[in-house]
Amino acid sequence: MDDKARFEIEWACQKLVTAYCHFVDHGEASRIADLFTDDGVWTSPQNTMTGKEELLTGFMARENNKTLMSRHVCTNFQLNKVSENEAEGVVYLTLYRCDGKEGRRVSPLDGPEIVGEYCDLFRRTDQGWRIARRETVVSFVRFDETKRQAS
Repeated sequence: MDDKARFEIEWACQKLVTAYCHFVDHGEASRIADLFTDDGVWTSPQNTMTGKEELLTGFMARENNKTLMSRHVCTNFQLNKVSENEAEGVVYLTLYRCDGKEGRRVSPLDGPEIVGEYCDLFRRTDQGWRIARRETVVSFVRFDETKRQAS
């Protein structure tokens, strides 16, 4: 594979990562399902969604949660394995979240909720590059003393 072809694949995959963050953070999370392959998988330590229907249902629930404000900051994007039809990559994730009032423009901040990585498998489809699998790997999590005392 020549450098130009690899660059085009990297660019397409990076655009998927950026769109994902924008959609979830700006009230359009249901659009995320279209970023995935038909058999796509999204997984985290708490949840797994498989296929377009589960992805749409899950991300629609996130979209309908109007009290949750988030910002997904993704950096250090890197593709590790690249072929003409598949690519594996990782991007660092810093997630800021706050539950509060619907419609607010500013939320209190006491640090990120989590810091970790998205480990992604991208696949070329007839519609272009899509996410085939996204796994959230958490390295750091904000400690909440009130939640610990309640459990």
